[in-house]
Amino acid sequence: MKEKYTYTIYACYLGYIVQAIINNLPPLLFLTFQQEFQISIEKIGLLITVNFGVQIVVDFLAARYVDRIGYRTSVIAAHICSVSGLIGLGILPGIMEHSYVGLIIAMTFNAIGGGLIEVLVSPIVEAAPSSKAKEAAMSLLHSFYCWGHVLVVVMSTVGFRLLGMENWYILPIIWSIVPFVNIYLFLKVPIRTLVEEEERMPAGHLLRMRMFWLLFALMVCAGASEQGMSQWASLFAEEGLKQSKMMGDLLGPCFFAVLMGCSRMFYGKFGERIDLRKFMVGSGILCVASYLLAVLMKNPMFALCGCGLCGLSVGIMWPGTFSMSAKLCPQGGTMMFALLALAGDLGCAAGPGVVSLVSEHLPAYGLKAGLAAAIVFPGVMVFLLLCNRRKNEKYYQ
Repeated sequence: MKEKYTYTIYACYLGYIVQAIINNLPPLLFLTFQQEFQISIEKIGLLITVNFGVQIVVDFLAARYVDRIGYRTSVIAAHICSVSGLIGLGILPGIMEHSYVGLIIAMTFNAIGGGLIEVLVSPIVEAAPSSKAKEAAMSLLHSFYCWGHVLVVVMSTVGFRLLGMENWYILPIIWSIVPFVNIYLFLKVPIRTLVEEEERMPAGHLLRMRMFWLLFALMVCAGASEQGMSQWASLFAEEGLKQSKMMGDLLGPCFFAVLMGCSRMFYGKFGERIDLRKFMVGSGILCVASYLLAVLMKNPMFALCGCGLCGLSVGIMWPGTFSMSAKLCPQGGTMMFALLALAGDLGCAAGPGVVSLVSEHLPAYGLKAGLAAAIVFPGVMVFLLLCNRRKNEKYYQ
C-alpha cells in the first residue's frame, strides 16, 4: 500500500516546487519591474502583499470548503491557477495599458494556486501511508520548496543570461510547464483523506484551544522570518550591496534557499533523534543573529553570509510548527492545516511588508533599516517557545 502512494508523494514534492516558482520568480524581477514600468519600491511591496494577502483569503476559504470539494479537485484547480498566473505574468504587463494592473492580475492567479497548494499538500502527505516518521517526512516535503527556490534562481539566472533581460517575459511562460505537468500527476495518483468526517474536531473546539493560538502565532513568526529576508534578498544584494544581477541572485536568494533546504534535509534525516523545541529555539536565535549580520556588516560578502545563514535558521520553523500541530491535535484535519497555512501567509505578508514600510520611511538607510525591523519576528518566536517550554514539554520530544 505504501508503494502505491509513492507517486502521490512525488506529486506533492513537485507541488512545493510549483509554490517556490510562484513565490520566488517575481522577486528576481523586482528591479526590472522598477526600471521598465517605473514602479516605486512601495508598489513593489504591494505586489508582495497582494500575493500573500490573496493566499490568506484562499486559506480561510479552503478551511471551510476543501473537505466538501475534495482534495483531488482542489489541488488540480490550484495548479490550473498557477499555470494561468505564470503565463499571465509573462503576457499581461506587456499588452495592458497599465502594466502594473497586469502584474496584479497575474500575482492574484498565482496566489490562488499557491494558497491552495500550501493548504492541501501537507495533509495529503500526512494522510499517505509511510514508513518514515511523520515529522521527518514533513520536513523533507518542505525541503522541496527550498530546492525549487534554488532551481528557480539558478535556471532563471541562466535564462536571463541567454535570452537577455529585455526578454524576461519568456521565463514565466517556460516555468508554467511545471504546474502543467503536475496537473496530469494529480489526475492519476491515489489520494487519502487525512481525517474522516465523523472523526474531525469541530472548528469551534479547535479555535477554543489555547495551544492552537500559540501554534498560530508561531506560524506567523515563521512566515515573516522567512519571507522578510527571502523576498528582498535579490534587491538587497543588487541595490544595497552593489552586486551585479547575476551575482546578486546567486549570492542572495540562491544562497538563502540552499542553506534553508540543507536545514530541512538535515531534520528530515535526523529528526527522530532531535528535540524539536530546542532546535527551533536555536534556529530563532541564529535567525536574529543572521539578520543583524546582513544589516550591520559593511563588507558585502559578510552581509550576504547573513542572508544565507537566515535561510539555514528559518528552515525548520514552518515544517516544525506543522509537526507540533499534528502531534498536539491529530484530529484537526484540513481545517487545522488551512488555518495554520493562513497564519503562515499572514507572516509572509507581514515580514516583507514591514521591511518595505520601514525602508520607505527611512530612505537614508534603505533596505537595511527594513531588515533590521524584521528581527522582531524571530525574536517573538524564541520568546513564545521559551515561555511555553515547561507546560508543553512532552509535545516537543
